[in-house]
Amino acid sequence: MEIPSYRAVIEGLLFASGDEGVTVKQIAEIIETTESTVLHILNELAYDYEHTDRGVMLTESRGVYYLTTKPEHSEYYKKLLETPHTTQMSQAALETLAIIAYKQPITRTEIEEIRGVKSDRPVQTLLSRGLIEEVGRKNTIGRPMLFATTKDFLTYFGLTSLDELPPLPEDLTKEDIEKETHLFFKNMDDANQNKIN
Repeated sequence: MEIPSYRAVIEGLLFASGDEGVTVKQIAEIIETTESTVLHILNELAYDYEHTDRGVMLTESRGVYYLTTKPEHSEYYKKLLETPHTTQMSQAALETLAIIAYKQPITRTEIEEIRGVKSDRPVQTLLSRGLIEEVGRKNTIGRPMLFATTKDFLTYFGLTSLDELPPLPEDLTKEDIEKETHLFFKNMDDANQNKIN
């Protein structure tokens, strides 16, 4: 691989590593080159970020490298954080999330049996938002994937544990459960919108 290709891959790795960052050793192992080559490329990237009009810079702390925003642009980042975001989810996604929250771990087929409709898209939406995750496979024919809620789910809805989910009365019908869970998540969503505003 040529140096420009290494540079592009390393830049992508820095971006993909996010807040965790990445070490020279990790990069060297991933792109199968020497640590000295990686250091040379990191120094070139750092120079480029400092001497061109770029929105990010390369930061190193205790041997871990990160891409970070430039302090001189902080007023713009502050405005971004203050801008309200549309975070509403579809009815299908909310129903699916409620089912997973109360029945986890649960397979896609089991979700679809409860909802009565295909749930591929709502499950993908929830996975992409980080509200649910794959937690293993069920020990049955076909070994289907099991889904459960994440820590982000708890944070998003202001819960410290799943025990804080409101209990569902035993004598409710399927329709009542759907209404109750929709109302719960709508209230939580509204509360989060008020925090943002």
